[in-house]
Amino acid sequence: MIFGSAKNEDESIVAMLAAALRKDIAFGTLRPDQKLKLNELRARYGGSNHSMRETLRILSSEGLVEATSQRGFRVASATENDLRDIAFVRVEIEKLALGLALDADDVAWEGRVIAAHHALQKAEQTVSQTSDDVTALEWDEACRAFSAAIVEGSGSPRLIEMQRRLFDQSRRFRLAHLREGQLNFAARMARQSALLDAILGRDRDTALKVLQDDIRADLWAEP
Repeated sequence: MIFGSAKNEDESIVAMLAAALRKDIAFGTLRPDQKLKLNELRARYGGSNHSMRETLRILSSEGLVEATSQRGFRVASATENDLRDIAFVRVEIEKLALGLALDADDVAWEGRVIAAHHALQKAEQTVSQTSDDVTALEWDEACRAFSAAIVEGSGSPRLIEMQRRLFDQSRRFRLAHLREGQLNFAARMARQSALLDAILGRDRDTALKVLQDDIRADLWAEP
């Protein structure tokens, strides 16, 4: 127990640093393609050289940070092509996962989806009326939780992990639309409810179609 304490402490520090950098990448505080220098990051977020390097390694594996040819790091790009590719892969993975979840016919899974949907609808209402960093972060987490609840019914750890990473990569596009006032909350909430109804009604075709539409609308601003 004593010998494991230092390792556990290091892991906790890296986890906190990774969470802080993920948030700042998502909110655009750390901009796409921005160089990430260890000294500057340590001055801003704390941690040692080792813990910050490990943090950047983790974020690199998640696609949020890229290693450069000079052995440094930079924030991953956020181009139109990046967005299209993220949307394409998210659609394919999440449709596959939802199909597997519907086949499993798990009542407990339905309950988790219903609970996540309820929390998301409340978050959508709140952020549509008052958008600050706190409500935006709570709303973003509710979006993640609803999407994760749908996918977890697949029972595939690898699909679940792939979806989580792609969702994190897509966060900054969604939050940018929020900051710019480009989200149609009425349409979003209608799609979320239609998706839930299709899942509970075991209407596979409708559920997969609405899920696809919702992912695409989630990443591109709506009129």
